[in-house]
Amino acid sequence: MTDTETPLQPRRTGLSVRQRRRLSRGAQYVLFVAVVGFVAASADWGRLQNQFAQPGIAGQMFPQVITVALKNTVLFTLSGFVVGLGLGMIVALMRLSSVGPYRWLAGIYIEIFRGLPALLIFIFVGVGMPLAFPGIQYPGGIYGKVALALGLVSAAYMAETIRAGIQAVPHGQTEAARSLGFSPARAMISIVVPQAFRIILPPLTNELVLLFKDSSLVLFLGVTLQERELSKFGNDLASTTANSTPILVAGLFYLLITVPLGFVVRRMETTPSKEAVR
Repeated sequence: MTDTETPLQPRRTGLSVRQRRRLSRGAQYVLFVAVVGFVAASADWGRLQNQFAQPGIAGQMFPQVITVALKNTVLFTLSGFVVGLGLGMIVALMRLSSVGPYRWLAGIYIEIFRGLPALLIFIFVGVGMPLAFPGIQYPGGIYGKVALALGLVSAAYMAETIRAGIQAVPHGQTEAARSLGFSPARAMISIVVPQAFRIILPPLTNELVLLFKDSSLVLFLGVTLQERELSKFGNDLASTTANSTPILVAGLFYLLITVPLGFVVRRMETTPSKEAVR
């Protein structure tokens, strides 16, 4: 290289970093709109409407889709949540116990019921337990079966959530309660557990959303016409009419519950507590 030659310099585009980012973002938007437009133009909307959006068939679902299917879905979900929360609290305390066998039993329960599909739990409750214990009667009939099945499934997950919440409470809270004369059990119930629940409220609400969807497995327990939930109700009418509109309507009712609950979970996760603000 001679003295008159200059080293090669990178070619300048004349755009700042911010401008290049805006250009890249704009190109991504254009690509996204193009893909969506292509998919929308390629779909056969007429056939989709005939199969999934027949107002006359959707009208046949009312008012039973609300008075029977939605009502049963909500009852199944809430009963399963209550059983799961109570059992999950017991398992979580066993998991934290200083007694070895309690910890082992809780650990085995959590691993088994978190590892098995919920469908197998429903089959076990509906078929296995009556075979193992002939003449067994569930309080509330089908509602008791569903509460037990959903409770067994959710308790394993809730137990780990509750355990994490209890361990997240500063140990100084327990020491302060003990210095005031509280017994270990009373300190746990009166001081630690209430603070833990404020911490784990978002994941518990998320578990409620999951239980709402898992309630569709009730169909494997055998239900009457007045005990059907949304999924079974929509599937039965879809089979009768040879059209998928009832399934779509049932799905919309699921969204009617799960979307607001999901919004509540996000708000609880992003809104700082008063204690954190202080």
